[in-house]
Amino acid sequence: MGVNLTGPRIGSCVVFGILAMGTARCKAAMPRTASCQKITLQGEVKAGQEWKAAFGQGWVFRVLPIQPGEAKDGARYSGWDLVVDREQPAGFPDALLLATPPYNSINEHEVGTTFGLRAQDAIGWNPRSFRFLTNPAAFRQGQQIYKNLGRTAGSEGGQVRPAGSAPNVQNTAENQIAAAASSTRKLMDLQRLSSTGEFRILDARLAPGIADAASYAENWALASARTPHTVEPSPGAKSTPLGELHWMRFSITLWLPDTWKTPREVDVARTACPE
Repeated sequence: MGVNLTGPRIGSCVVFGILAMGTARCKAAMPRTASCQKITLQGEVKAGQEWKAAFGQGWVFRVLPIQPGEAKDGARYSGWDLVVDREQPAGFPDALLLATPPYNSINEHEVGTTFGLRAQDAIGWNPRSFRFLTNPAAFRQGQQIYKNLGRTAGSEGGQVRPAGSAPNVQNTAENQIAAAASSTRKLMDLQRLSSTGEFRILDARLAPGIADAASYAENWALASARTPHTVEPSPGAKSTPLGELHWMRFSITLWLPDTWKTPREVDVARTACPE
């Protein structure tokens, strides 16, 4: 029977056996880094206005004004939501929110005076990183899962109680928790199909808030000096606890699959995908 002088193959390395003078030679197997299209978008937006740009295959990046509802202390919200959606808007939630948890909490997709952030804190949180879905089927699936996540209240795991019977409060709560956990896991699984992005504020105009920074926003408050900005008076010259964001100029970087069909007018570079 013949003798295998080459020994086993490991990846692209070839290990030589004892009969080859007891030496081992191996060409290092370097892992191949996935290649991405890195695209850059730039724009500016005023308070209450929308900015948008198409980046290919029916997808649009939008910077949408946050609805100016009132906070508990009477302060009015200002700023913008970062949104990735189809050219024909598919509604809430969008493809960026779905892939960028936590949900219903302070999050990198909101550049605004929400969740206790002052205007100066919002620009200090810079840059911001996020993920977004680019598969239309995964997007539709994610929207349905997210909606199911909000329907757990008042349900009993899909069970119908006999008429006149009292609900089992403990089982109801357990079913709601289990259903929410299942939906959250499914949303996390969809992140495997998501891409990476970064939003960077290049310049801003704002009226700063006069409230103390929230404990979780102290680092952003300190970092706000590193973001170019101009301080402006509030409308009516009346300062508010959270302040207001009046305008910002920004850049958006998206890392997309190497096969992505990017519009000609978009700035594209070939690069390694982020880890």
